[in-house]
Amino acid sequence: MPTPRRSAAVLICLALIPTVHAWGQLGHSVVADLAQRHLSPAAEAEVERLLAPENTKSLADVASWPDEIRNDPKQADLWKQTRALHYVDFTSGDCNYTPPRDCKDGECVVAGIDHYVKVLGDKHQPDAVRLEALKFVVHFIGDEHQPLHGGSRDDKGGNAYQVQFNDKGSNLHSVWDSGLLKTRGLDYKAYADELEARGPVALPPAIAPYDNAYAQWAEESCQISRDIYPDGHKLDQAYVQKELPVAELRLREAGRRLAEVLNLTLSH
Repeated sequence: MPTPRRSAAVLICLALIPTVHAWGQLGHSVVADLAQRHLSPAAEAEVERLLAPENTKSLADVASWPDEIRNDPKQADLWKQTRALHYVDFTSGDCNYTPPRDCKDGECVVAGIDHYVKVLGDKHQPDAVRLEALKFVVHFIGDEHQPLHGGSRDDKGGNAYQVQFNDKGSNLHSVWDSGLLKTRGLDYKAYADELEARGPVALPPAIAPYDNAYAQWAEESCQISRDIYPDGHKLDQAYVQKELPVAELRLREAGRRLAEVLNLTLSH
């Protein structure tokens, strides 16, 4: 498993902003629910078998677990090992994923997805280990589609970019995690129903010459993140109307891609 990044910047970010999670529980649940609707019979059966010890069949029920362990003293070591795997910093600002530069020692979401997909697909691993991997795969694919989890600015993924949203002080990362989505006033099931009713989502074409889909998804987020910063620091209804469709498209893309990954990994 990749070891945690121990840079001062990451530690400061975690200390100053302890409650921010990618997409928030709502977004992660929507992605998981959308994916589960498109599992193959074999993948669905394996998901249900692995989830049985959790007393659930729903991926949405475990989609936020990799964030929740940060507050569980019993999971402190696992949180330290995985906290740098929720995002990738494009340190050059060019949105071109270069592992030695952007994912040193495998400490980024691109490598995190790759690692846990391999664990999930390894039937020689104990079921408990594969269940944990399933939770991380569901969560990290959601994370990677949140544009500010693949940003290129030096502002801790928008955490340090202060804004006014709904007449309250916030930061851009928090707005994209949950603020935009909550303007719909829907629970995750109703939200997933609404997005599903739009029909199959058309995915962006592969970016040549990469054969690393996980890297492409991160690059997409980086490119999107360049355009979501407001002109000022007060986010009005016009901002919501412009950017909410972008966020919802990323949820739909994440759901379809998560389903494809699980079908490929669990259907053999």
